[in-house]
Amino acid sequence: MTASAADTAPASPADASLDAGLAARADRLEALLPQTQCTKCGFQGCRPYAEAMARGEADCNRCPPGGAEGIRRLAAELGVAPLPLDPSHGTEQPRAVARIDETLCIGCTLCIQACPVDAIVGAAKQMHTVLPDWCTGCDLCVAPCPVDCIAMIPVTGERTGWDAWSQPQADAARARYLSRRQRLVREREENEARLAAKAAAKLEALRQEAASSEAERQAQERKKAIIQAAIERARQKRQAAQPLNAAPPDPVDRPDATPAAAPGHSGQSDHPVPSDTKRPQ
Repeated sequence: MTASAADTAPASPADASLDAGLAARADRLEALLPQTQCTKCGFQGCRPYAEAMARGEADCNRCPPGGAEGIRRLAAELGVAPLPLDPSHGTEQPRAVARIDETLCIGCTLCIQACPVDAIVGAAKQMHTVLPDWCTGCDLCVAPCPVDCIAMIPVTGERTGWDAWSQPQADAARARYLSRRQRLVREREENEARLAAKAAAKLEALRQEAASSEAERQAQERKKAIIQAAIERARQKRQAAQPLNAAPPDPVDRPDATPAAAPGHSGQSDHPVPSDTKRPQ
């Protein structure tokens, strides 16, 4: 990612904990990361890792996708000596792309929920597929699959790290990641607004309903209290909601929700509903 792209991108929620100097350094560090959003560094995406490095809370050797070259770039920005890649976070390998065995896919949508860059499209109970040009090789889709139908296929030969990934690819991946985060927030807010409207309508109907007995009046009051408590819980949940990298906001238990089509892929969806496989480490 270019520095200008980092400067103009929406700030992450954690930016509030950084002063201007640290935030600027986090921007520069984030721009040096490959933007696979794989979480192998131990953080929920590239931005939180960059912020931790800026605060001096994480070393620069925790990003397997960036490999040795990525460590060198981060170390130069931090003004420290490069370190070997920490093996507890994985190893530097050729870049892989997810591939779904369409004969085994049951359309559960769990991989769609897990993908941080909307590289998997499909709909509930229908076959899913990976957009290989969008896949960052994070492998976050593999573990949630209940039928083990996703394999990570190396696609860069012997090239690893930044030799297997380009700056334009990193820029595009970050743009899709941010777009997904914004969409998840919007969809959560829209769904909660619909639920709040339904609850408010039900509450108003109860208020208008005349009770024919004391027992009925007490029953109505109990219903009102339940609905009001639900509305308050939804309000508090909405205020506290923040999307995670590999755990999209639950659309308030809508398993039958119909996903929307992915941009540029009409008829297939990128909406999250939440063997000898070679996986990046």
